Amino acid sequence: MRAGRLVSLLLLLQTRGRMTARELADELEVSVRTVYRDVESLGSAGVPIYADRGPAGGYQLLDGYRTRLTGMTGDEAGTLFLAGMPGPAAELGLGSVLAAAELKLRASLPGELADRADRVRERFHLDAPGWFRGAEPTPHLSTVADAVWSGRLLAVRYRRWKAPREVTRTLHPLGVVLKAGRWYLVATARDRVTAYRVSNILEAEVLDAPAERPAGFDLAGFWQEWADRYEQSVYTSTATVRMTESALRMMAFVFPPEMSRTARELAGPPDEDGWLITTVPIESIKQGHIELLKLGDEAEVLAPAELRERFTGTARGLAATYLTAEALAKAP
Repeated sequence: MRAGRLVSLLLLLQTRGRMTARELADELEVSVRTVYRDVESLGSAGVPIYADRGPAGGYQLLDGYRTRLTGMTGDEAGTLFLAGMPGPAAELGLGSVLAAAELKLRASLPGELADRADRVRERFHLDAPGWFRGAEPTPHLSTVADAVWSGRLLAVRYRRWKAPREVTRTLHPLGVVLKAGRWYLVATARDRVTAYRVSNILEAEVLDAPAERPAGFDLAGFWQEWADRYEQSVYTSTATVRMTESALRMMAFVFPPEMSRTARELAGPPDEDGWLITTVPIESIKQGHIELLKLGDEAEVLAPAELRERFTGTARGLAATYLTAEALAKAP
């Protein structure tokens, strides 16, 4: 533990230059007195570290000194792909490992490349979740991640959308995926590879037995195929809609991607008034009604008849509400 802290202290001075004892203590999450002892130990070991006195002082390394102690552990190297995602890394329980990996990577770069890496961090930031979505509770994510990393079986109690709503499964975990702020576990159960939403896991326990992993399994490739199948299976019907060109453009901002993309692809030419006819995939009459209401009076449902009737009822209800309110407001 102390050896790792000494290396981290050395790398901090190498990458950042002069630092005060308080700054080092805050970074290493130790007391200032511990920093004093660690600095003394490094000096006794031959590391050219010295202190400048005064308000602008602090510890620093002799100019030109660079340590070779930048080799990464397996865990640290395995988290580098999360370098732009400190939030998800912390959710997986890898926050401290990621910080150590980044520090070692930064310390191993020549000065010019290190400065460029700093500029990239200052100028680019990844925010994975979509707009207007709160954090989804995933209390068992760290347990799921532990099973994935260690390659052990995972016993779960899971809530699903069809009956029976709650089921128990023994899973062979293959990987975790973060999609638009939602965590998914990809696993094999009953000889079938599928994805489970981590927020729907009610209980999870890592078992003391090895999980089986299909030879040559490609997590990214599987996820792409699964996501494509999922989108296609969700939209089981279509609606024929007459809408304005501006409504078609607006769909990209307020509709699910599959709905807006298909509507654009199947849109016919606009007439002289700027209206066109297109086909919109929908999950159900209810879902289609909710989504297409977003377009207001810039869209008219032509089919199916049941969906058009629902819009007719909505229009009548809105007219009764607002026209009545207007009439009452004008009454003496």
